[in-house]
Amino acid sequence: MKKRKFIKIIVLGLLTPFVTLQAFAQNIKKIIKSNKEWKEILTNHQYYILRQAGTERPFTSHLNNEKRNGEYLCVGCKTPLFSSSKKYDSGTGWPSFFDHYPNVIATKLDFKLLIPRTEYHCAICEGHQGHVFDDGPKPTGKRYCNNGASLIFKLKDYLR
Repeated sequence: MKKRKFIKIIVLGLLTPFVTLQAFAQNIKKIIKSNKEWKEILTNHQYYILRQAGTERPFTSHLNNEKRNGEYLCVGCKTPLFSSSKKYDSGTGWPSFFDHYPNVIATKLDFKLLIPRTEYHCAICEGHQGHVFDDGPKPTGKRYCNNGASLIFKLKDYLR
């Protein structure tokens, strides 16, 4: 029994550089594509935001005013990230949510503006979505400030 545990620890240690522990623990199946493949399926604007961690200008997303019942999916892999019931108007100019579906968002620290911010991305395709802040509404107190170009809205009537 101890030999199996030892082997498991060694294998996990060898795999850690290639698979995030979060993905391994949650058994998330990642989608890996080359830059060429991403460029074939995304527009230039979507590629800039999703794959190069860009930011769209505020108040430019058509999703800002979306009020219908449905889901917001990652534009890169079509993974549902947010329910419309978790969306709210933060006044920032980007679609904002106070919570997301479980096991679909991963985070990392971002120092692009010199002060640390928490960037979040799709846990499946690792596409950049936006940043999360601690100034959102109850019950979470979080504001997931999303680039609209990183999302697809699916009306509830058209969901699986």
